[in-house]
Amino acid sequence: MENDQSKKLWWQSGVVYQIYPRSFQDGNGDGVGDLQGIIARLDYLKWLGIRAVWISPIYPSPMADFGYDISDYTNIHPLFGTLQDFDQLLKEIHARGMKLILDFVPNHTSDQHPWFIESRSSRNNPKRDWYIWKDARADGGPPNNWLAAFGGTAWEWDESTQQYYYHAFLKEQPDLNWRNPEVQKAMLDAMRFWLDKGVDGFRVDVMWHMIKDEKLRDNPVNQDYQPYMATYDQLLPVYSTDQPEVHDIVRDMRALLDKYHERMLIGEIYLPIHKLVTYYGKDNQGAHLPFNFQLLTLPWEARKISAAIGEYEGALPSQGWPNWVLGNHDQPRIASRIGSQQARVAAMLLLTLRGTPTIYYGDEIGMRDVPIPVDEIQDPQGLNMPDKNLSRDPARTPMQWNNSEQGGFTTGKPWLRLDRNFLTVNVQSQREDIYSMLSLYRKLIRLRDEEPSLIDGSYIPVYSDHQMIAYIRHREGSPRLLILLNLSHRPCYFRQSSEPMKGVIVVSTSPELENIVVENTISLSGDEGIVVKLDN
Repeated sequence: MENDQSKKLWWQSGVVYQIYPRSFQDGNGDGVGDLQGIIARLDYLKWLGIRAVWISPIYPSPMADFGYDISDYTNIHPLFGTLQDFDQLLKEIHARGMKLILDFVPNHTSDQHPWFIESRSSRNNPKRDWYIWKDARADGGPPNNWLAAFGGTAWEWDESTQQYYYHAFLKEQPDLNWRNPEVQKAMLDAMRFWLDKGVDGFRVDVMWHMIKDEKLRDNPVNQDYQPYMATYDQLLPVYSTDQPEVHDIVRDMRALLDKYHERMLIGEIYLPIHKLVTYYGKDNQGAHLPFNFQLLTLPWEARKISAAIGEYEGALPSQGWPNWVLGNHDQPRIASRIGSQQARVAAMLLLTLRGTPTIYYGDEIGMRDVPIPVDEIQDPQGLNMPDKNLSRDPARTPMQWNNSEQGGFTTGKPWLRLDRNFLTVNVQSQREDIYSMLSLYRKLIRLRDEEPSLIDGSYIPVYSDHQMIAYIRHREGSPRLLILLNLSHRPCYFRQSSEPMKGVIVVSTSPELENIVVENTISLSGDEGIVVKLDN
């Protein structure tokens, strides 16, 4: 049977877990997480039920943007360890039946990368065209109006060669010229280096940025811009991102991965659903999983989320595999966005929707954004736009393992302070507590593993209103599962008039409800969600 569960690939049936390496576990006491620290915590991830570990960048970098400014694509930053440590990490992950996904940053390099140093050395250098260099306008200004995501113009003047270079992010992160075949070859070679080591896949950073409009036309003004928004949002990036030719690059990356056994490609893409799904590529030969950030960007309102799920399901190409994300290193944590009680409901939504879920480290214990004093801010986004409260540091604080000093993260001074609540909100205290967030995550992950309907069953919307979402997951030959989620703080009631439904609650955000039989009208308290195994 084509849909046989055994035929589902690891990235379709398993849960992905994102590690921000600076903050997961410090193995040598310098206050910064590292590869040996990750190795020391792999048994925890195995216990939780994680199938794949995605690690944010660990390459050599001047750390202007904490590793997203790479100066060598085929090595490890000494802060995190050595290539030998990496080989050990990969071996230990595989030994536990898990997979390793590396972050890959192909849009830009560090300005300290040997390629850029050469490119900048003279206009005649063979690597000049590896980056995007342009003359000033007649008035001496930048070539066009494009803005950098971290503030200010996206063009930096180079005095020695009398031209501007383009940087979509920091000026220390010059964009590569992906229209140059030599750049394409060099970057695919870097991916091949890690694939040959046995890496199971890549999460490709800002995939939709890689190709720019050849004519470098001005971006139009965003009429919906509000003063609280990042300055980047003053313009609509229609010419600086999401160009048609980017799909050729993605297809080439996918073709490289397809030469290896069961490797996978994730694309970071912040675009509306109808544009996002184009990154699956023609004949599904693009990214395996163009990251779907709907749950990160939408208001937490039942009607809007239900509509977005339906729109996404309807827009997917016939063989496109869905995916869902609740949090990452660039966004406020889910518990801070919607509150700790609703974060439990969100966990149930994430782990029962059709497709691959990605968990951001610490969300499984309900970690929240931590207030970082102004003089301790590290994130360039926060430093460059200080009056907009846009620092990403609050969502990147150290993992809270136990109630010992520094939460078991380090024996030294952590690079970012921990939340004061680590004494009570930590892995150790939640492991044995059946009412904890961690227990809920583990139970839901185990249910996914045990119920074929949750792995590759269809998604059937049942009902939604201003408070709740109800849907069924069902695979032929397996029990139907009814998921009821109350996205409000007030009680709500589910009445199914078309056909009577009867079943037993198998998982609930309130464990005391589990094993209770429900039928006809089902009542939910505020901030409550249940999974019901139906009798028919």
